[in-house]
Amino acid sequence: MKRREFLKATGLGAAAATAVAAPAIAQSMPKIKWRMTASWPKSLDTLYGGAVVLSKAVAEATDNNFEIQVFAGGEIVPGLQALDATSNGTVEMGHTASYYYFGKDPTFAFGTSVAFGPNARLNQGWYYTGGGKEVLNDFYKKYNVTMLVAGNTTCQMGGWYRKEIKTVADLKGLKLRIGGFPGEVLARLGAVPQQIAAGDIYPSLEKGTIDAAEWVGPYDDYKLGFYKVAPYYYYPGWWEGGSMINAFINLNKWNALPKSYQAILTNAAAYANDWMTAKYDELNPVYLRKLLGAGAKLRAFSPAIMEACYKSAKELHAEISKKNESFKKVYESQTAFENNGYQWWQVAELNYNAFMAQHSRG
Repeated sequence: MKRREFLKATGLGAAAATAVAAPAIAQSMPKIKWRMTASWPKSLDTLYGGAVVLSKAVAEATDNNFEIQVFAGGEIVPGLQALDATSNGTVEMGHTASYYYFGKDPTFAFGTSVAFGPNARLNQGWYYTGGGKEVLNDFYKKYNVTMLVAGNTTCQMGGWYRKEIKTVADLKGLKLRIGGFPGEVLARLGAVPQQIAAGDIYPSLEKGTIDAAEWVGPYDDYKLGFYKVAPYYYYPGWWEGGSMINAFINLNKWNALPKSYQAILTNAAAYANDWMTAKYDELNPVYLRKLLGAGAKLRAFSPAIMEACYKSAKELHAEISKKNESFKKVYESQTAFENNGYQWWQVAELNYNAFMAQHSRG
């Protein structure tokens, strides 16, 4: 008698099938619990919220077999130590901005944003299909991490200033809180960049320890209250044309994950990326109006300031490329994609956007 017929005849068919299937399912969906430390306070429900969205998506896709517990900055390690904690295995993941760590190597800047880099669409196009993911993770593996894009702030604002900034000369001696590598661009023009975590920016502005501060855009800036102590709100944030938010994963932990969990985590990060981008597009227009109603004074950087900053940025990038092969490799990859993309954008996207923006005023 054949084995299948024997099992059926003895009434053991269902039990045997279960006995075979259950271990297979258990092996493909093991119970895993990770911790993810973020660089953000919980009050920033867009940035911190992106980490939560990622975590929930992973849990739901695995029937809670793969759980990622999210911790705000300071709960496990300070916000600006998320990468180190992930690299050394203190936690399995970090939700942060790569450019915070440019002091280790300026190549870290590209994972989030560089001065006069791509906008959000082009940045993500470069990462997903333009070779960005490959060149970035080839660099990140030196630090025992791999990275998934898990958010985007879209184009940011130029920050809050206690006094007006009308000329390039006004940048000299200006103590400006600015995240990451663009501070080096401004330093070449005489500014004094400061890297300060989100929760410490307001008191620093209030006390006059710093003269200005940039963060993200209207929604987050409103929540942090900067308009109360620095009324001049400048745009655009040329240092963050479309900043990618990063989910760093300890490389050993990533490699040990089942392939199905790697796929689920990758898709969850992409979903968090879309969610955060959409959330900023929803909230920033509303909160810009709130800020103006609360007395914020909207100002554009002058063309002279923009050109001076652009020249400073390109000179700095060229100098670093000559002595840092990792930087050069990533810079050339991103710049080629960006230049090609903007040549297309000026044909359709920019003209359409300008036309629609004009008519949106009623």
